[in-house]
Amino acid sequence: MSILNNAAAVLSCYGAGCTDVTVTEVSERLGLPKASSSRLLRAMREAGMLETIGGTRRHRPGRMMLDLAAAFRHSSSLISRASEVVVTATRQFGHTGYISLLDGREVTAVADFEGTNLLRVVSNIGRRLPAHLSATGRSLLARMSDEEVRRLYDGAPEAKVLLRELARVRSQGFAVSEQESTEGVDGIAVAVGDPSTNEAIALCIVFPHALVGEPERDRMIAALGDGAEEIARSLGDRAFIPPKLENRITT
Repeated sequence: MSILNNAAAVLSCYGAGCTDVTVTEVSERLGLPKASSSRLLRAMREAGMLETIGGTRRHRPGRMMLDLAAAFRHSSSLISRASEVVVTATRQFGHTGYISLLDGREVTAVADFEGTNLLRVVSNIGRRLPAHLSATGRSLLARMSDEEVRRLYDGAPEAKVLLRELARVRSQGFAVSEQESTEGVDGIAVAVGDPSTNEAIALCIVFPHALVGEPERDRMIAALGDGAEEIARSLGDRAFIPPKLENRITT
């Protein structure tokens, strides 16, 4: 691999489950000699992509990465507009909200807005989840055709069940997750896109399973749906499906 590919592979190691790495860990994960891993991390430090933690040999993303992440979010008017909707819902209901993107078979949050309730879900920025096991992932996959989903999952055992789940999401206009990725945590999500940039994002609220009943959940779905529908109308997103609570299918 080229040094750029190797650097990208190092950065892909980071996430909610990995905040720092050593030369040895990079060597093992990427299958590189230790000497090559050491040179690579040194070059990334010198470029500002990584920095060491205090006097240790552990490396974390450099501040340049923060600047790039902020630039990415601000460069997307879709993310900016969706963030306004989620912030409003977060303030109204007190639960944590997210903006998430689909990346292959995974989904990751790119912006989060912490809730105000005493008992609330903490940030999951950087945590990558299987798309088929999350409300955000299913809301985004539902924007694809069944054939596109089949190609993406290419005979994977979860594909058949997933297609049934996506039919439900399309019928309802929203996706629900009940303690799938995190025990005791539920989530609701709606997806909207910008045809001019081929972007699609999920607007999500997560909340403690034991504390939120169906009426409040419905109000949160309506709040996200109304905001997303306004975005879809202004951007000409014909793939957007407004939430239809009367079509809810209970399990």
